[in-house]
Amino acid sequence: MRRRFLPIAIGGAALLASATFAGRVVRANSLAPGLGPDSLASPAGPGSGEPSLAVGPDGKVYMSWLEPVDSSFAFKFAVADRGGWSAPRTIRTGRDFFVNWADFPSIEVLSQGRMAAHWLQRTGSATYAYGVRVSMSADGGRTWGAPIRPHTDTSHTEHGFVSLWRDGKALGAVWLDGRKYSKEGHSPANEMVLASASFHPDGRVASGEVIIDERVCDCCQTSVAMTSAGPIIVYRDRSPDEIRDIYVIRRVDVAPRAVRRWTTPAPIHRDGWKIAACPVNGPAIAADRNDVAVAWFTAANDSARVKLAFSRNAGETFDSPVRIDGGTPAGRVDVALLPDGSALVSWVERVGGDVAAVRARRVRRDGTLSLPVTIATSSAARASGFPRMAIADKHAVFAWTMPGKPSQVRVSRLELADIP
Repeated sequence: MRRRFLPIAIGGAALLASATFAGRVVRANSLAPGLGPDSLASPAGPGSGEPSLAVGPDGKVYMSWLEPVDSSFAFKFAVADRGGWSAPRTIRTGRDFFVNWADFPSIEVLSQGRMAAHWLQRTGSATYAYGVRVSMSADGGRTWGAPIRPHTDTSHTEHGFVSLWRDGKALGAVWLDGRKYSKEGHSPANEMVLASASFHPDGRVASGEVIIDERVCDCCQTSVAMTSAGPIIVYRDRSPDEIRDIYVIRRVDVAPRAVRRWTTPAPIHRDGWKIAACPVNGPAIAADRNDVAVAWFTAANDSARVKLAFSRNAGETFDSPVRIDGGTPAGRVDVALLPDGSALVSWVERVGGDVAAVRARRVRRDGTLSLPVTIATSSAARASGFPRMAIADKHAVFAWTMPGKPSQVRVSRLELADIP
C-alpha cells in the first residue's frame, strides 16, 4: 500500500526553562503551586515515546507509552496522583508492534477496576500491514486478557488511528480501516473507511462492527467523547473531490424502540481544505453533558490555522469557529472542557527554523482567548509525536516525546488557576 502525506513537520520536545505568562516570568521546573507549568518526573524510561493520557472514573490521570526492551517493545502505563506516578505496569511486550509517530496505543479506564488497552500489531511484511488489538483487564491492569481484534477485515492493510470510550458498562471503539486497499476486497478504491464496534468487559461483542463513513482521510487521528445523548466522533473526512474537512458523527437513540444508530456525517465547519494528500493532523473533542468543544488544524487557502468550535446541544450544531493559534501553527491539537464551560486547547506553534513550542490557552464560550502558555519547546521532527493533555484535580497534565538518542516521554502540569 502506498500513501501520500502532506509534509508538515511538528512535534513536542524538551521542557522550556521559562515562559512569560500574565506579565511575569514563570519557571517551568518550579514545584511550587501557582507558578505556571511544573515539570514532573516521568515514569517512562529511556527510548520511550508515543504517550497517551486518559482520566478514569476515579478522576486520576493514566498515561500509557511504548518503551524499548532488549530487541522488543513494551507497552506500559502508570497512574498519577498527588504523590507522583505509580510504578509502571506492562500491558504487553513483543517484537510485532507497529510503532508509529502518529498512530499510537492508548488505554481507557472503565468501572470497578476494569481497564482496556489498544495497540497496533503487524500482520504482514508490507509497511502498512497492521491491525488493531484490544485487551481487557479486570484487576486494575495487573493482568490482561487475550487480545481481541475489533475489525472483521483481515487483509494485510492498515487498521488504526483508534479512539476508545466508556460505553455504559461496555467499551466502544472507532478506527480507520483499510479494507478497500485490499487487492482481495470487493473494491479497488484507494481509500479508507471509518468503522466502529463495542465490547463487554469480558471481551464479548456488545455491538457488532458498523461502517459509519465509507471514505475518510487516510491517516488523521480520530477522537471521541461521551455526551448526555451518547458518543460523538470527530475525524477528517475525504470528499470525492479531495476536500478534507473535519466531520462529526453521533450515535443517537431512535424512537419508538430506542434503537441506536449513527447519524449521517456532517462537517463541523466548511473550511474547504482541498488537498490530494493526508496532512496527518487529526481533530480533538471534549464533552460534558450537552457541552462539546472540537479543536482542529486546517490549511485551507494555504493559510495554516488552529480552530475551535463549541456546541451547546451535544453536537447537533456548532457555533462559528474561533481561531486559536499565534500565526504559524503546525497543528497537533488536543482539547478539554473546564468546569466553567470554557475550553483548554493545546497545539504546536512554529517559532522559527526547526524550533516549535507546545502551547495551551483557554477559550471562553464568547470566544475570548487567554494569553497562550508555553508548555514545552519542540522539534520539527516527526519523532516528537503528538503532545497529549488531560484535566484532573484542578490541573492540566501534558505529555509529549522529547526526541533524541534516546528519546523520552516528558510530563508537566499546569494549575488551571494560572490561566485567566
